[in-house]
This record gives sequence, C-alpha cells and structure tokens, in this order.
Amino acid sequence: MENTRGTSLFENGLIWFGAGLSIAEILTGTAFAPLGFGKGILAVIIGHIIGCLMLFCAGVIGGKERKSAMDTVTMSFGTDGSKFFAFLNVLQLVGWTSIMIYDGALAANGIFNTGNWVWCLVIGALIILWIVIGITNLGKINTVAMAALFILTIIMCKVIFFSDASGAKVSGDSMSFGAAVELAVAMPLSWLPLISDYTKEAKEPIKATFVSTIVYGIVSCWMYIIGMGAAIFTGESDVAQIMVKAGLGIVGLLIVVFSTVTTTFLDAYSAGISSETIFSKSAGKNVDITGEVKNTAVFFTAKKSSVISIIVTVIGTVAAILFPMDDITDFMYLIGSVFAPMIAIQIADYFILKSDKSSKKADITNAVIWVIGFILYRYLMTVDIPVGNTLPDMAVTIVIAVVAGKIINGGHTAK
Repeated sequence: MENTRGTSLFENGLIWFGAGLSIAEILTGTAFAPLGFGKGILAVIIGHIIGCLMLFCAGVIGGKERKSAMDTVTMSFGTDGSKFFAFLNVLQLVGWTSIMIYDGALAANGIFNTGNWVWCLVIGALIILWIVIGITNLGKINTVAMAALFILTIIMCKVIFFSDASGAKVSGDSMSFGAAVELAVAMPLSWLPLISDYTKEAKEPIKATFVSTIVYGIVSCWMYIIGMGAAIFTGESDVAQIMVKAGLGIVGLLIVVFSTVTTTFLDAYSAGISSETIFSKSAGKNVDITGEVKNTAVFFTAKKSSVISIIVTVIGTVAAILFPMDDITDFMYLIGSVFAPMIAIQIADYFILKSDKSSKKADITNAVIWVIGFILYRYLMTVDIPVGNTLPDMAVTIVIAVVAGKIINGGHTAK
C-alpha cells in the first residue's frame, strides 16, 4: 500500500540519520572501551542487529496499518492497554528529552564554558524552534542540517582515530560481553515506540521502514564506535575534551548542539503523538511528519500535538538544569524491560497469529503475558548471557503469546 502524498525514502532515511547522530550514543559507546576495540565492535554490531530487527518489525506494523506507534499497540492490548503504554512512552520520552539536553549542554559547556544551564536553555530553545519550523518545512531543514553534521562528524572521526594519541590506558569498570551487547540493544530499542510515527506516512511503508532501520543502525553503530574509539585511542571519555584538545572549537560546538537538537526533536515530537493516544481515539492518525493536516476537522488535534511537544521540551529543559543525569544505564534497561515484551507480543499477534484486539478495551491475556515478560527481563539482567537478555526474553514471550493465542482461538488464527 502506498501513500502518494507521504514522505519519501530519502526523507525517512534523513530523519533516522538524525536520530542516530547523537551525543548520548557516543557517550554510551565509551563504556565499551574496557572490552578492547575488536570485542567492543562485535558487541556493538550484534546488539544493533538484535535491536534493529525489532525496530523494523515495529515500523512495518505501523507502516502497513497506517497507524502511529502507540495506535498499533491497540491491536494487541486494546484501547485502554494502548493508553497504558502510551503513558509509559510519554514518560520515557520526557526522560530522553531531559537526558539529551543535559548531555548536549554538558558537552557544549566543556567547549565554551558559559554554564550548563545556559546551554540547556539554548538547546531547549533550538528544539522548540525545530518543532515550530519543522511543522511546515522539516525536510529542507533536515537536508541542510544532516549534510553539515555528516561533514563535521567525519572531521571528529579523523581527530579521534588519526590523532597522535598513544592509546592511553583505558580506565573505568569493565563489563561482560553480554552486558555490552545488551547496552547496544537498548538504544535502538528505545526508538521502538516511535518509529511508526514516521513510517505510517511513508509513500512506500515497507521500503521506508527498511531504509530507516538500516540508516539508523549504521549511524548508531558509528556513534558507539566513535565513543569507544575516543576512550581507547585518546584515553578520554569526555567528548568535549577530545574536541578541545583537537582544537575543533566552533566545529565541535556545532556537532554537539545540532546533533542534540535533531535527535531530541524526534523524542519531543513523538511525545505529542503518543499523548494523543491517551486522550483521543483518533490519536496521531491525521498528522504526518511534515505537520500536514489531512482534514481541517482535525486541525486542532495537530496543533495540540505540537503544543504538547513544546511542553515536553520545556519540562526536559528544566529537568536537565535541575537534576544530574550522568549515568543512564538503569534508565535504558528499564526501557528495555517495558518495551521488549510489548513488541514481542505485537510480533506474535501481527505476524504469526494474525489477530487484532482493537475492538476490546483491554486484552487480559496479553497483559498477563507482558507482566511475565517484564519480570523475566528483570531476572535475566542478573544472568550473564552472551547475546544479552532482550533476545531470550522476547523469544520466550513470543512463544507464550503464540501458545496462549492458539489455545484461546482453538488452534485458529483470525484478524
């Protein structure tokens, strides 16, 4: 199914290029340094393959059904069930908005020391500007910004990997290979409740999802490796200090600020879309990524969504000023424990059982299975598994969901 008025493959790829180009991903990558370059890269790649496969499945469901990410949850958990996950998604997006602004401000302040709070306000204001301007002209803005960021990031790679640094001893706590894989899975997994907000309006939803996933996966791996390489080859885990020592100055500042804006914009935008799932039956179905309103009757729904996105940005900015957010590992694992079993159940329902619970207020069976998957994920965090704990958790959850579905439907599938 195609949408001739929708976003192109290039536009979708550009959106997810911006999502992957993130200071948070570079900082997360520094944690892989104790594994060494070879094992670290392997962990990054394996983790991203697992996470991006889930991302692809989520994007396909939303793209084929022309539904926002949280609207697709209705098909497995019912209308009230989708509101529960939409609420959790809004919370995690507020959290990500805060973390991204905090990290961006910290790095920017390391280059030009004017105070973290000043940079929080600058970045927050730019995100709001991005939301307002992006409503009518996102594609053109993204094209210019992404081209500039691509060039700037190439410069940063040259500084890190071709500097005269002697490969200083890596400090910091070591982690197991399985824990590293899980940390790599966690980042694409955090985007899972967002991707359909963009693929649902693509001209070619399946191809757009594939392009989005591949572009994001490659760029995200690149960011992780930059962070890991910085820690291994320069002995620095502070991105700002690497840029300062290399004399990048204003170039480094531009990388920090605009990569933060282009990534955090997606969090804030999708928070607005997800909030509509909580308050409205027609959540996010009538506004595309360019902000085009398909029906004048839903103009105020579009406006409300953008206003909520701005409110989320303001909250995130204030939180970034007031609270320290240096260690986000537990936050990322919490996201995994919530959304990994959720998408596992959606995969089982949509691709295997061909069932749709949208007409229900809540599906108790799937709710119980999700709780089991959540508890299992938290337990598996205590076990060192080479492929991380997301993959086995999802495999078990899918099996339980399929068996339960077959039993309830008497061995038949229906949609």
